[in-house]
Amino acid sequence: MPSDASVPTPRSWRIELPHSTAAVPIARALIRTALAELDAPADSGTAELLTAELVANAVEHTDGSGPIELVVELLASGCQVEVHDHDPGPPGGLSGPVPDGPPDPWLEHGRGLLLIRALSSACGHRPTEHGKAVWFTLRSNPAPPGAAAAPRG
Repeated sequence: MPSDASVPTPRSWRIELPHSTAAVPIARALIRTALAELDAPADSGTAELLTAELVANAVEHTDGSGPIELVVELLASGCQVEVHDHDPGPPGGLSGPVPDGPPDPWLEHGRGLLLIRALSSACGHRPTEHGKAVWFTLRSNPAPPGAAAAPRG
């Protein structure tokens, strides 16, 4: 029987979420779990925040004709998170020019995509066979200078 050391580590994680506001806390828990299982060196807190923004946008701005899909992929330099929905329309404000000046502090909406643009190393959207995928990439957290790698056991 092979030992655990011979089992390859998964490089990606994919799961369907309900098209409801309940998907947001589920997605936060799933991204935390996925990054731990993938042993991803990316910042889990930032990944949770940005994933919650993408899922909330998918729930709020699409018609609910199908589930939302969360895809997490481990990259050599960090991780990429995608949220798939069934609306082919591009997300407003993600890939256009950066807005001038700070957002209006009285508005309740409109900061999520700004957070994604500010905190990710890259972000965007692409068409899929059934709609679109909106994604962001987080780079690995560099080890502090002089820090030794923690032993794995």
